[in-house]
Amino acid sequence: MNLRRLVLTAMFAAACAVATAATPVAHAEPDRVPETVDIACGDAVRHLNADWYLPDGPAGGLIWLQHGFARSNANVASLAEHFAAAGYVVFAPSLPFMDPAGCTLQNLGDNTGFLGNIADLFATDAEPTNSLARSFAAATATAHRPDLRLPRQTVFVGHSAGGEAVEYVARRLHTDHPAAFADLRGLILLDPVKSFLGDNTDQALTDLDHTDLPILDIAAKPSPCNLFGVGTDTLQRLLHRRYLGIRIGTGVHTDAEGPSGDTLGDLVCGDPKSVNISTLQTLAVGWATDYFTGTRTADYYPAHAPAADAAAAHSAVTDVVSAAPEAEILTGA
Repeated sequence: MNLRRLVLTAMFAAACAVATAATPVAHAEPDRVPETVDIACGDAVRHLNADWYLPDGPAGGLIWLQHGFARSNANVASLAEHFAAAGYVVFAPSLPFMDPAGCTLQNLGDNTGFLGNIADLFATDAEPTNSLARSFAAATATAHRPDLRLPRQTVFVGHSAGGEAVEYVARRLHTDHPAAFADLRGLILLDPVKSFLGDNTDQALTDLDHTDLPILDIAAKPSPCNLFGVGTDTLQRLLHRRYLGIRIGTGVHTDAEGPSGDTLGDLVCGDPKSVNISTLQTLAVGWATDYFTGTRTADYYPAHAPAADAAAAHSAVTDVVSAAPEAEILTGA
């Protein structure tokens, strides 16, 4: 399969959808259930909006999908639906970008305590009193889905400043909650952006470099919206791995939002192309599936990218990714 075939397939599917609009579909759309989640913030608790997306059948894993700076979970709804349609439970919280106590998505002073509290959610999710577990239970009750259980295995997906957040929470699981870290199958970064202040990205990647946790990035071209690619540059500088994902040369920072973006995002960051949205969604869902199942789908990796990267493997991968043949291959240090 190559990018042209992916596009033609998508166009054919769209045409069929129009032609058969009155015909019942074979599979139900993923359930989106608005809920809240409680996250500690210093001596207080923040009651934050969180959307749950529930698969039609059994869950293959739990995906934490984190939006970017000054955005909300509504801006990643389309991507969340794709993950849920592939069989995963998706947890998509809205994290504040401004907070008097510093409990923010990005680092505006010191948000490490707040991010540490998010790590605690995943570390204790088996406990009935855990806020994540309670939020999930409320969502499944609302959706009349008593068959679903909160999966233990996780994949973290972060867009923009959300990329730094999932990196740092993964690091906190590694240092403070080894059992929960063992259940973390990998990270998917969507054009990650470092905070202006602090060194959360550097701390996280320096620590995770010494693990075998899969970390892959779908980057856009450098622009003011991604601080000229600083998040991806730091990833390439600090991770000693031969394959770190791709950069889409015609991509814009809001490709991850796709149809869930808005006029402001398009005006500031550029209008995402449908082919780039499709490529990002295909790779993100495909990588997540490979993380959860331990498989390796050939179309999503260069032919000679190693299955496991040793720190000593420095030679660059020069092949293409079949699902994105015109993209630049990202390599590590």
